[in-house]
Amino acid sequence: MFSCTPASDDTQQGGKTENSGNEGPASLRNEPIKPIEPVVVADPALVELGKKLYFDPRLSMSGFISCNSCHNLSMGGSDNLKTSIGHRWTRGPVNAPTVLNSSMNIAQFWDGRAKDLKEQAGGPMANPDEMAFSHELAIQLLQSIPGYVEEFSTVFGTDQIDIDQLTQAIAAFEETLVTPNSRFDQWLKGDDTAITAEELEGYELFKSSGCIACHYGSALGGNSYQKMGVVEPYKTDSQVEGRISVTGNEADRFKFKVPILRNVELTYPYFHDGEAATLKEAVEIMGRIQLGRVFSEDENAKIVAFMKTLTGDQPRIELPLLPPSSDDTPRPAPFDE
Repeated sequence: MFSCTPASDDTQQGGKTENSGNEGPASLRNEPIKPIEPVVVADPALVELGKKLYFDPRLSMSGFISCNSCHNLSMGGSDNLKTSIGHRWTRGPVNAPTVLNSSMNIAQFWDGRAKDLKEQAGGPMANPDEMAFSHELAIQLLQSIPGYVEEFSTVFGTDQIDIDQLTQAIAAFEETLVTPNSRFDQWLKGDDTAITAEELEGYELFKSSGCIACHYGSALGGNSYQKMGVVEPYKTDSQVEGRISVTGNEADRFKFKVPILRNVELTYPYFHDGEAATLKEAVEIMGRIQLGRVFSEDENAKIVAFMKTLTGDQPRIELPLLPPSSDDTPRPAPFDE
């Protein structure tokens, strides 16, 4: 069964935070960053189905790649590669963003081409360089597996599976992948001992230097699109040009969705092209090209120390037992041209 983090005094339901009354609002610090709260699962059966689909590699042509391949829940919801590996060892064009707390993004993908997690869930499956399947093949496969037919029928009230149900289930599972209770969240809630003096100095630098202008809110990012290279151009071999690929507007060239900084110490390497191997390198580059500031070694170390306080409780996931294929289930074709 799905297991989520234990509930705290405040719980989140339907996008709203409910306070139990045990912790008064006066204890929450007045900061541009707000704590992440544990999620309340409204439909456990839907989430459990989505979890199975998230981990099922049969939704790829090779029978080897699942959602978890690029968004590994044992690795901060990413794959720790510069760019991900797709079908037949294809090199992906961008670094895989973390799936953790991704429901807090204004849109999905670096260029924001998917409006929400449901729309995003159908993308990689049908991408010839990623899972190399199609929505039609995915539905055919699921419809051939009695265990899935029964489970979809229980959740959706019909034994006719469609892509809308498939992506809704995956999105429902992904919406539960939040990471509350970081040390920084504990500090935000009034615990002066949760972070060190060095980490607090790093946070103050983070704010005073201007990082907070883009990395704010509960997720510390994901709220806007910003140009990569405001003060000086960002040098990269990547051909990816950002938001312009969606809007066609020249003003959006090299604009990318601001990445969230929650659990950032787990989600290396950094940037859309994965070129920054370490947090130290990422802070140095961002300070220089976005803010026009050269951080000293000491300043850089303090900002990195602050960022490491943003690692929250990771989702506790019991791996699902996937329903077995039937004799009629299409078999994987990992080596077909």
